[in-house]
Amino acid sequence: MESRPTTLLAELTHRCPLHCPYCSNPLDLAMSKAELSTDDWLRVISEARQLGVLQLGLSGGEPLIRRDLEDIAAHAHREGLYTTLVTSAIGLTRDRLARLVDAGLEHVQISFQDSEREGAERIAGTRSWDAKHQAAAWVKEHDLAFSVNVVLHRANLDHLEQIIDMAATLGADRVELANTQYYGWAVTNRDALMPTRDQVERSAAVADRKIAQYKGRMQIIYVLPDYYSDFPKPCYGGWGALYVMVAPNGNVLPCHAASQITSLAFDNVRDHSLAWIWEESSAFRAFRGDEWMREPCRSCPRKHVDFGGCRCQAFALTGDARNTDPVCSLSPNRKLIDAMLDREDAPAIAYVYRAMTRAKDRVLEPSTP
Repeated sequence: MESRPTTLLAELTHRCPLHCPYCSNPLDLAMSKAELSTDDWLRVISEARQLGVLQLGLSGGEPLIRRDLEDIAAHAHREGLYTTLVTSAIGLTRDRLARLVDAGLEHVQISFQDSEREGAERIAGTRSWDAKHQAAAWVKEHDLAFSVNVVLHRANLDHLEQIIDMAATLGADRVELANTQYYGWAVTNRDALMPTRDQVERSAAVADRKIAQYKGRMQIIYVLPDYYSDFPKPCYGGWGALYVMVAPNGNVLPCHAASQITSLAFDNVRDHSLAWIWEESSAFRAFRGDEWMREPCRSCPRKHVDFGGCRCQAFALTGDARNTDPVCSLSPNRKLIDAMLDREDAPAIAYVYRAMTRAKDRVLEPSTP
């Protein structure tokens, strides 16, 4: 075996009460009838632990929609996994959180969309402000590890200082500020979501100042947008190196966006063990190591630093996942990125909101950032 995964992201469902236009879930969302059963998930978690996994994220969609969430969390605890609930907090009650804590839940990550109600609920596509803030208070009552996650984009990037202060007021131990990655629904909404260069430069300065201000009190993770960088970010320590994700329908992927690479076939836990898929499946072996690399990656001294960048981004922008990530300044396809950046001051474009079927897509005019 070349490596062992340390982290499993269990996407229990694609169903979600939010409609965020930056959602990284695929456009073709898995319906509830295709979701893995409770027994399937318990087996997958046991197999993940045997494979070496130490951390489990219970995610979606919205994992609270699953009625068996407590059973899954309890099983993960028995297996010795550190378990995080990754949630919108919509539908969370004090009693249910208490049951999850009794089941062994150790960490809650709540997504927020902005630092003020109107903008947050517009981005989410539904009323959500009060529920999120109430849930944060309940998490603090239980003294759980608590993270706030905010996806940044053109509409909220200018509020970065207020967002960080909001997370501190809520009592977060950690705030993750990730600029939008353009996969899934975010690709459809890219023109409306992409920040301007001035916004990016201002936000980086704000993040540096706030990191210093909250040092020792709250960890601040700020991720610069890929498109504005000279080199790509490493993909989870390399493709199929540390991270494994199981989709609601049981397909196993090396990252949350890999399903968009249509040149790959992803095996399913209903047909194979997780260990077999990790070790033997063609999808996980496709971009391990560096034999697959083309120039300029193959001879680049950074190839074991950023692993050629993101395979999903390479596929989305060039149609071939073997290409160098176009974000890289050495890529012959960097012009694709530069062309998008040249349009950064284009008028705002309406959001296409995430929905369970494309027929239910809702398009609304975005507010001025």
